[in-house]
Amino acid sequence: MAFSGALTLTDLNDFITPAQACIKPVEQTNKPEPGAAATEIRIDSGGSYYEVSKESSTPSTQKLQAAEISLNDCLACSGCITSAESVLITLQSHAEVLSVLSSNPPSSSPSYRVPVLSISPQSLASLSASLPTPTPLQTVLDRVAAFAASLGFVHVFDTTFARELALREHVAEFSERKARGGDGDLPMLASACPGWVCYAEKTHGEMLPFIARTKSPQQIMGTLVKEWLGEKWGKRPDQIYHVTVMPCYDKKLEASRSDFYNEQYSTRDVDCVITTGELDLLMREKGFDLCLPVATSSPSSPLPYLLTHSGSSSGSYLSTILTHISETSSVPLTLTSHAPRADLEELTLSTPDGAPIFRGARCYGFRNLQNVVRRVGRSAGVQVGRGAAGRLVPRKREGKGERYDYVEVMACPGGCVNGGGQLKPPRDAEGLTRDWAADGVRTDKAWTREVEKAYWDTHGIPTPPASPKLGTSLDEVAVRVLGELCKPRAEAVRWDERMDDEAEERRRRFFRTQYRVVESEVVGLGVKW
Repeated sequence: MAFSGALTLTDLNDFITPAQACIKPVEQTNKPEPGAAATEIRIDSGGSYYEVSKESSTPSTQKLQAAEISLNDCLACSGCITSAESVLITLQSHAEVLSVLSSNPPSSSPSYRVPVLSISPQSLASLSASLPTPTPLQTVLDRVAAFAASLGFVHVFDTTFARELALREHVAEFSERKARGGDGDLPMLASACPGWVCYAEKTHGEMLPFIARTKSPQQIMGTLVKEWLGEKWGKRPDQIYHVTVMPCYDKKLEASRSDFYNEQYSTRDVDCVITTGELDLLMREKGFDLCLPVATSSPSSPLPYLLTHSGSSSGSYLSTILTHISETSSVPLTLTSHAPRADLEELTLSTPDGAPIFRGARCYGFRNLQNVVRRVGRSAGVQVGRGAAGRLVPRKREGKGERYDYVEVMACPGGCVNGGGQLKPPRDAEGLTRDWAADGVRTDKAWTREVEKAYWDTHGIPTPPASPKLGTSLDEVAVRVLGELCKPRAEAVRWDERMDDEAEERRRRFFRTQYRVVESEVVGLGVKW
């Protein structure tokens, strides 16, 4: 697995490799006993470490085991920012998936776990773009489902319905913050990108109050599979093995957060995350050709599938907020956009007399993210750059028309279709085969455009059985899921309707999360950005 480029002051990139700051200091509690032989550590030409006795007449040499960084170590450290692909993750790989499936007992056994696979639309788009001929996402999903079934998966879903629920909750949270209107409520910053959340928790604690509490589509999918569908299947959460396919390595970190661990059943909402590239590798290892047609039938999924949300291929969060404000406004609004630089777009809603009532932005990549963080800090009266020490300070706010109300934030340049776990282009701009990983290059813009094009070609021709569209049918499904999850109030509850206290608590548990500042444990090492 290739490491990402390092972040330096002279060559700012979007991903970071482990560095000296990733080394966790170890306190020595046992002192050498009197008369104990002195030893030293030597390193051979291959990079292996050896402990060599210095005082013995017959020196002994012992090879030392390499230290491993677990996922919990990474989450508890503040030495790096993102780039989960640089961390040794032993339980988040396609090999682990095969191991679990091969050891899964027969379905008649009490210890059998129902294997479920959920795949993101961005991953489907990356797989589609890699095929010799344009292939609609519906066809790619059918072929992935056929391959997953050959491995032992019983159910295969895409995550677009989970995204629909995330967008509805996102709008509800924005409305709550808008109504409160206090310090730390606005601007609201998107929360679906774990690389951005990890970055904020480790280096910009002052930004945490602004980040939306709404869960990402991946984690809401985990709730749907283990809580809602599991109940319909007559299975407990720990009797389901849920795997997701995501465009980003940082999704592995997100699934491993303690907030998404069910202590009652000792299981996670998402048991394992593999990237698009890992799924492609798994298919090639098993000799499965994604180009070959498979026998398909109309899906009998209890969830709507391949829903499209206009706006961006990174979740359409800003677009959904804009639509909500426009539809609930008492006067017609005008939308204007401005793109000061690549991967940064500013959008403004104005009244007929030209007064701006909402200002939002799409911000992709750390190059733009750094500037947006500073701008948010200035407008909100927050002292930026203090890491965990960041706090609200008395400072005159900028005018309302000069500050953002909402920002769709993604760590990857180009957004989620260009995630670090996506497939790399097979050839460069000159048509030559290239080893992108060895060259340290993530992708090129032309390839990203191909994936973006595939993302929006959801169904293609001929049109498959229609998925529920935005409107009555989808509203009914979403409201039913909300009402059934938020028992004991069983009757249908509108998404913007106030529930009783117990149902409201369940809703927040299923659809929202929390963040925390990660204090640095590094001693004697200055980490500067």
